[in-house]
Amino acid sequence: MNKFKLVCICLFITIMTHAQTVTVKKSTEKIKGEDAEGFYAELEGKKDAVASAWSKFIKDIGKTKLMPTDPVVITEPIVGGTAYEKGILYATKKEKAATKEKGEITTVWLGLKAGEWVVNDISIVNRELEKMVHQFGVKYYRDKIQLLIDEAQRATEAVERQKQRLTNQTKDYVMKVGSNEQEKVQLEKSLEVNKLEHAVLLQKIENNKKSQDSLVIAGEQIKKALELQKERQRKVN
Repeated sequence: MNKFKLVCICLFITIMTHAQTVTVKKSTEKIKGEDAEGFYAELEGKKDAVASAWSKFIKDIGKTKLMPTDPVVITEPIVGGTAYEKGILYATKKEKAATKEKGEITTVWLGLKAGEWVVNDISIVNRELEKMVHQFGVKYYRDKIQLLIDEAQRATEAVERQKQRLTNQTKDYVMKVGSNEQEKVQLEKSLEVNKLEHAVLLQKIENNKKSQDSLVIAGEQIKKALELQKERQRKVN
């Protein structure tokens, strides 16, 4: 039961926290010594969890190539449902020191160098990149919350199983109490019969004792009479 209490407390704290909001901002990053325009979002959570989710996300965008250091190079990307064979995207992530207010923060960034693209309007691509970063942030938080929902569901099922077990125990105890009460009635009846038999036996013992006393007296009287008769017999001449 202590485990269930702990889970309930954790869920209560989670419910009381504010809803997550993903804020995407524009920024310029140096990629191979050149400026690249892109968008970033700061996400709360363990850096390994954010990094793992970010890696999976960018792999679905296009062909990824890991560099010795940031960034990840994404070729033949799909942006806004359109495949760009000659476009190149860059993705990075940075960890911030944990704070008491927010805990661990990881910044994810997605951008491009306009000169590496052959499109009529690069601003359309940029708008889609902003949406993609936002979509990632939303998915990350929703997946994170889903883990809590799954945990809460498992806790709920565990509580229900415990409730059912206790309900079954209660039924079993009620049946045993009923059986015990019946046995008690029978024992009480047996006890009354035993008391009566005990009283009868004590009375019989008392009666036997009185009879024995009477026999002792009678025996002594008979002995006296017998001695008298023997005495009379000796006197016959």
